[in-house]
Amino acid sequence: MKSLGTEPVTLERLAGRMSEQLAGETRLLDIFQNAIRNTWGTTLKRMEDETTFVITGDIPAMWLRDSAAQVRPFLVLAKEDPEAADMIEGLVRRQLDSILLDPYANAFNEEANGRGHQADETEMTPWIWERKYEIDSLCYPLQLSYLLWKNTGRTSQFQGSFRQAAEAILDLWTVEQRHEERSPYRFQRKDCVPSDTLVRDGKGAETAYTGMTWSGFRPSDDACEYGYLVPSNMFAVVVLGYLQEIAVVVLQDEELQGRAAKLAQEIEQGIREHGIVQHPEFGPIYAYETDGLGHHNLMDDANVPSLLSIPYLGYRDASDEVYQNTRRFILSRNNPYYFEGTAAEGIGSPHTPQGYIWHIALAMQGLTVDSREEKLRLLQVMSRTDAGTGLMHESFKADDPAEYTRPWFSWANMMFCELLMDYCGIRVMR
Repeated sequence: MKSLGTEPVTLERLAGRMSEQLAGETRLLDIFQNAIRNTWGTTLKRMEDETTFVITGDIPAMWLRDSAAQVRPFLVLAKEDPEAADMIEGLVRRQLDSILLDPYANAFNEEANGRGHQADETEMTPWIWERKYEIDSLCYPLQLSYLLWKNTGRTSQFQGSFRQAAEAILDLWTVEQRHEERSPYRFQRKDCVPSDTLVRDGKGAETAYTGMTWSGFRPSDDACEYGYLVPSNMFAVVVLGYLQEIAVVVLQDEELQGRAAKLAQEIEQGIREHGIVQHPEFGPIYAYETDGLGHHNLMDDANVPSLLSIPYLGYRDASDEVYQNTRRFILSRNNPYYFEGTAAEGIGSPHTPQGYIWHIALAMQGLTVDSREEKLRLLQVMSRTDAGTGLMHESFKADDPAEYTRPWFSWANMMFCELLMDYCGIRVMR
């Protein structure tokens, strides 16, 4: 393992550019510098093989989702900073290699040390920390590899194991379109809360074919109530579009492009036919989950992909009518995980205590509006609810931010950074 060393010079330049936009808001810039330096200095490890291993913060394992989200703001440095670009490419390479170890796993160990949830009843190996299958675990590495290309012009991340990993993702998503008949995946955890395991002897709730692809767990690592997780299927459609572009422009691979296009069309049709419901107050809205059997779960969760994040993912523009209806629904008491308190109001999660709001969701709320005034308001809410730590947390009590979960949670820190950068007009290209 090799140390990343001192923070990049380009980071100081970035903070300087932002300070020009933040007159009178020095605390926001202070939190930004604390958060981004914390991620660079404590969660990123360059390995001897030139890959990058990224821990979430307080858990010594690498989640495919979290690791991609944690480095995303560094993409704005990567065009002019070879160290940042190499770090991100190293992460992409490690993510792709991890997918080839097991495309159903969501979190991996630094080495084959057998740490994590080895007692789970599923096909564990010493490399795997946890094997909760989540669609977004496969979306994020494809997204990060594409964004590295678009923000730097670099294409070396598409060499090596990229095509093999892409094929493995397409194969899995195709199998999981017909989970009942074809899936080999099972997951059970004993002596745990119900959200940590799957029903029906590890197969999950019953589903029928829709065109969408099945997911066992949400981005929160909580079990899905119904097997078709709509925002994750939306994310899959987006990254399958990325894969088509990579296949045509970089790899010149018509077969890969054709497979990605066909699967994207099938999933998209499934979302349109099964993922939209008519709400008596809000009109047509997206459901969070469905099963193809007529059941829908109307809610949103703080973790990304979420329904709130639809424009951020690139699935639909923020002005889209169904998205706007959905947004009004999920930012209201109609969403069972929208909480209001004396300190803040926003989206929480069944993953954390009732009445706790997530900083990730507040950041996403700001990243999906055009109003700079609203972005600033949400940034100020986030800064007021850090419990004086100068860093973000997983969640905090809506009436008392001094009560919070996970003091060291890098994904939340970097979402604050991304929102503040966005407020200053500095955005990741996509």
